[in-house]
Amino acid sequence: MNSNSLQKMKSWDEALETENWVTPLVDIEESDKDYIIICQLPGVKKSNMKIKIEDGHLVIMGRIDYEWRKNKKYAHMESELSNFYRKFKLTDGINGGNIEAELENGILSVKLPKKGKTQKRIIEIK
Repeated sequence: MNSNSLQKMKSWDEALETENWVTPLVDIEESDKDYIIICQLPGVKKSNMKIKIEDGHLVIMGRIDYEWRKNKKYAHMESELSNFYRKFKLTDGINGGNIEAELENGILSVKLPKKGKTQKRIIEIK
C-alpha cells in the first residue's frame, strides 16, 4: 500500500477495524517542561503516517512499507508490510496546543509540553 492508498481509505478508524495492526515500541522521556515519546518506525515515511489528538488521546498510526525490498528475492524474511497504531491518554497536565512531532532516520519524536488543556487537532510531522 502506498501513500495514495492511505488517502483512499474511507477513514483511519475503519482501517482499524478491518486490517492487521502492530504496536511499535516506544520510550517516553520526562523533563520538568515536557514528555517526549520516542517511537521506532524504520522504513516509515511521513506521508504514510498520521498523528492526531482526539477525545483526550494522542494517536500515532500509519503504514510500514518497505519499498526498498520490492523486486528482490529473499532466502528468509521476518519483516512484513503492516499498519501500526499507538494511543496515549493525555492528562490535563499536557499542553495539547503545542505538541510537536519530528521524524528522522526512522525515529519519531513527539514532544508533549506540560501544562494546559488538550484540544482536538492534527499534528504536523516535521
